[in-house]
Amino acid sequence: MTMENLKKLQEIRLALTAKYFERENEVEGILVALLSRQHMLMIGPAGTAKSALSVELAKIVHGTEYFQWLLTRFSTPEEVFGPLSLKDLEIGIYKRNTVSKMPEAHLVFLDEIFKANSAILNSLLTLINERIFYNSGTPEKAPLLSVIGASNEYPEEGEGLEALFDRFLLRFELDYIADQTNFISMMKGTGGNQVMPSMTMDELIQLQLLTDSVSIPDEVYETLSEIRNELRNEGIRPSDRRFKQSLSVLQAKAVISQRQVVNVSDIVILENVLWETVDQKDVVSSIIRNHSQDVVTQALQSIQEEAYEVFYTVLQDSTTEYGMEATHKMKALVEDLKKLKSDYHSRKDDIDALLTKLTSMEHEILNNILEPWYFEARKEQKESASTFFKM
Repeated sequence: MTMENLKKLQEIRLALTAKYFERENEVEGILVALLSRQHMLMIGPAGTAKSALSVELAKIVHGTEYFQWLLTRFSTPEEVFGPLSLKDLEIGIYKRNTVSKMPEAHLVFLDEIFKANSAILNSLLTLINERIFYNSGTPEKAPLLSVIGASNEYPEEGEGLEALFDRFLLRFELDYIADQTNFISMMKGTGGNQVMPSMTMDELIQLQLLTDSVSIPDEVYETLSEIRNELRNEGIRPSDRRFKQSLSVLQAKAVISQRQVVNVSDIVILENVLWETVDQKDVVSSIIRNHSQDVVTQALQSIQEEAYEVFYTVLQDSTTEYGMEATHKMKALVEDLKKLKSDYHSRKDDIDALLTKLTSMEHEILNNILEPWYFEARKEQKESASTFFKM
């Protein structure tokens, strides 16, 4: 069952990556948040698929209660937490009816999260951080797994939103599609009509339990300590709590890579975790990447992600035109790997492993193109021969 769940997780990741162009990091982030039961913030201009990704995730995980709301300065607690129960009011009890509202949801998407006003903020903070909602003074356990927050901009200093910002362990910046080919594919709707894979709530819980059991070797702890010291030298001081919570993120990253042990290379995802203010992002990213990834590892991960995206898309779009384009892309990636191998012969085993995988994917793509073409050609030959003999 575990292997089957891991396979489903990989299929979901590939499908989301193929559907939402240039959102590989955010797709990984949102799955990591779900597996680690953490919260994720997406910041970027309107129209960058922030809400679309969240809605898609809710559809993928069957059996979850989903709540989505756009916050404004004038939003009321009733909109987020539910209206007051008139029946209870009649007997002097101030209690909310939370059905279909945030206190009863597993997955939550809050758009323009930093527009939350003081009437909502305190309950929101407690619910996000402790998974508890105080209803008529009574603490009620909420089934909340993850909150995905979104905003077009960062909160300004002095608005009293620092605590809310800190609740989101994972933070990603999004922008419009940069690559011209990806933009054209998005406009054409390539990959948009595919049938999305899914999993049940029980399967998700099993994956979360698996994430909890992933081991973290001493090498990873030591690397995190070194990163902490370098960050302090730069005047950047993430809290001990943030470092502690980041361990669950590393465990989830390992599960997504289908491993039961965290690698030092997994630490790269913490470039989206360990900064406090926007001006610290580049410094934090540089320090973390220096400790977590070498040039070869970065190149291998990049090539593998691109290959998976090409491979999954061609399975959805089996036209000869796209198949030939995919074949050319795979050949180019294979050539990139061969060049990498000649430049870094000491990493031959790692590169050969990926080379074998890409070659197999390339052959499967060719079979996907050539088999229907072959049968169509044979059909045309038979029809031509039949016509000839009738003459």
